[in-house]
Amino acid sequence: MNQFNQLLTSKTNLSSTQDFLNRRIFLRNGAAALSATALAGLLSPHKGQAQDPGLQGFPNFPAKAKRVIYLFQSGAPSQMDLFDPKPSMEKVRGQDLPESIRKGQRLTTMTSGQKNFPVAPSIFKFARHGQSGQWMSDVLPHLSKQADELCFIKSMHTEAINHDPAITFCQTGHQLAGRPSIGSWLSYGLGTENSELPSYVVLTSWGTGRPNDQPLYDRLWGAGFLPTQHQGVKFRNSGDPVLYLSDPKGMNRSMRRDMLDELAKLNRKDHQLVKDPEIDARISQYEMAFRMQTSVPELTDASQEPKHILDSYGPDVLKPGTYAANCLLARRMAERDVRCIQLFHMGWDHHGGLPNAIKGQCRDVDQPTAALIKDLKQRGLLEDTLIVWGGEFGRTIYSQGKLTETNYGRDHHPRCFTIFMAGAGIKKGMSYGATDDYCYNITENPVHVHDLNATIMHLMGVNHKKLTYPFQGRDFRLTDIHGHIIKDILS
Repeated sequence: MNQFNQLLTSKTNLSSTQDFLNRRIFLRNGAAALSATALAGLLSPHKGQAQDPGLQGFPNFPAKAKRVIYLFQSGAPSQMDLFDPKPSMEKVRGQDLPESIRKGQRLTTMTSGQKNFPVAPSIFKFARHGQSGQWMSDVLPHLSKQADELCFIKSMHTEAINHDPAITFCQTGHQLAGRPSIGSWLSYGLGTENSELPSYVVLTSWGTGRPNDQPLYDRLWGAGFLPTQHQGVKFRNSGDPVLYLSDPKGMNRSMRRDMLDELAKLNRKDHQLVKDPEIDARISQYEMAFRMQTSVPELTDASQEPKHILDSYGPDVLKPGTYAANCLLARRMAERDVRCIQLFHMGWDHHGGLPNAIKGQCRDVDQPTAALIKDLKQRGLLEDTLIVWGGEFGRTIYSQGKLTETNYGRDHHPRCFTIFMAGAGIKKGMSYGATDDYCYNITENPVHVHDLNATIMHLMGVNHKKLTYPFQGRDFRLTDIHGHIIKDILS
């Protein structure tokens, strides 16, 4: 009440009085006060507690998975060349794709001008693997040995037909940029169990199958309208994984600590004036950066890993920025309870020269992915780690460009594609969903991208309908107004 009287009687504080009486400013200040309270917990966590416990009420129920490792294959792997064999297509090789199968589906500008759409059967051999009898291509010899750990979803479908909106849709639940990524949502809802590392880390690698493939954008792991401390922290794939880990010459750790303390005082003073919650985010990020100066060098130093472990990931495991090195780093992050770990491997966009290109991609990912699964399992981490492997859409059964006995290309195909999952809460050695003989349409148990994201969140203990954030007059969530949990694949 005294503050109210002072504001009313002071001419110099007229604008402050108006702000004080303004309902929107009042609500904003209330939110800022809450964020300041959360910040106090961030800066002085009690021993044994998470640095950021997340939102009150989350998780909604006991989680099957403590963490997720999302192995995103950017560019869209060809499902009929890897996981969904269609041997009957050999009988119609070179014939035009029937209109009854295409059903007027829109085409990209890359094939819409073709006079015909010749059916291109896969040149690769398939066999059943494991006791579960999972069908897998011969270009995946290492992963085939893990068949009984995998759950294939062969009936995935999406809405976008071009890469950028399709990848954005997979990550954020919307084709247009600007919304939070799935890792940011998990960080926001669940917080972190390791105060020394970010709760959401992103790793990228270039594929050898098509090294000059389309780029990735930092907004794919951005926080959107969520507080910025929840955005993914990208580790660089060349040079130092994180810049400025070392203190400048002439500055020791004690001096750095004093500098951050004084900077925090200035930021808090600024916060008192403008009440911007992002100032709190800035302070917390400075603190995280300080801790990462110690934690990241230790995390990325694989010199103490046993030789048999390094050998299991393949010859590229000690080459920074390779998929193999990133898989090993993902396991080391899982040991340290990083909440969400995403690996983006580029190079799967095979419009031409697919047979040779996909062999290169599979050499990149086959052995390291299999090693990651085995490594997690032998350490007891697979039982509470969820693994997701897949791209943004599938490829067409018809050839883009000229079809020969040994060469073909495939265009984008959002109507059906295959991913696989493994680990926490997932049934082992099963195949879910089915496609027609042309691998063009879904015939059984369709699964939308929203359904996949809802299931990932469910396994992490989050009800995807309840984790929302108010923005521009409405409550947003990752799955928008959609999404059904794929209950049949849950153990």
